[in-house]
Formats: sequence, structure tokens, C-alpha cells
Amino acid sequence: MFVSPPDRRTILRLVLSTSALAVGWGRAAIASEITVPVEQLHAGLMAIMKAGKTASFRQRYETIAPVIGRTFDLEIILRQVIGPRLALLPSDQQAALADAFRRYTIASYVANFDSYSGQHFEIVPAVRAVGNDRVVETRIASPAGRGHELDYVLRQEGGGWKVVDVLADGAISRVASQRSEMRSLLADGGGPGLLVSLRQKTAELSGGILQ
Repeated sequence: MFVSPPDRRTILRLVLSTSALAVGWGRAAIASEITVPVEQLHAGLMAIMKAGKTASFRQRYETIAPVIGRTFDLEIILRQVIGPRLALLPSDQQAALADAFRRYTIASYVANFDSYSGQHFEIVPAVRAVGNDRVVETRIASPAGRGHELDYVLRQEGGGWKVVDVLADGAISRVASQRSEMRSLLADGGGPGLLVSLRQKTAELSGGILQ
């Protein structure tokens, strides 16, 4: 459960796993073309957190799915995770993997942001440049004053900014964490093996509702 202590382990699990609402923006809610996608994601996460177990997993999945579709560039993320071998797979396998990865990513957020007890999201006003990418630093704060960093790496594609990586504690990359396991699965079982693994992980996260 996302809100139960220790919060840091939950955040790390979300990042390492290969497995307008009244959001507390405060001063950090700087409406810019770069931070807007993160603000939209936070609003979506707050919605499913507040819904909690009063809504089914599928209902919460359907709530956050279009938000993640708008704010994340899952195509780029999948290419970063799998590497050049993705382009060598048959087109039907590439399409199936893209869909399975999308569903797995969404299910990860639904499973990890599943209840609410007064937390709020804060965005650091300054956006940090890393090459052509931009890093939006955020903090998940609890009523007790404890907070944990969850930063977003955004890249401009097609005229808009989208998330291409997530950093726990400002340093632990979700893309890097997924890369080793997924490339190993691809090397051992090819596209079909990786596809089975992603579907199994999605099923586990959703309690068998999704796969």
C-alpha cells in the first residue's frame, strides 16, 4: 500500500519493479510547458489514491491509463530499456511488447498508488537541464512532514514534453533498473519470452484482473 510506512521502500519498488482535483501544489506549482505533464500525472495519481479500494483495480486502471498515455513517452522508454534488439524483432512482436509494456507500466502505478492519508505532491520551481532533456524535481510529502523525492526526466518530442524516465530519491533510474532484467529475458527467451514475463507481472500486480 502506497501510504503505509516505510514510504521510501514503496517508491523504490515502483521504480525498480519490472514487475482538476485539489492537489497540494503550493508554491511549487509553476505552470510551464515542461512541468504541466508532471502536474497532470500528479492529479491523476491523486485521483486513484483518493478512490483507493472503493474503486476496483480496473476502474483505477482506466482512470490513470489515459493520463500516463499523455504524459509518458512509453515508446522511447521501451527502446531505452530493450535497446537496439527491439528493432530486430518482427513487427507483430514489437507491437505486442509495446502494448504489454504499456499495460505493465500503468498497472505498476495503480498497484503502488492505491490509498490516501493526506499526502500531497510538490514540484520544485527550477527545472534542471541535462543535455536536451529536462528534470522536474518533485517531492511526495506526508502530513507528518516526511517527504521522498521522485523526479521526472522529460524530453521534447513532436512539439511537446513527455516523461522518459523516473528517478527515485533523485538518482535511481527506473529505465536503468528495468534494462538488465528485460534484456536478459529477451536474450534467453526472445520476444515471446519477454512478452510472457510482462504479462505475468501485470497479472500479479492486478490480482489476475489484467495480463
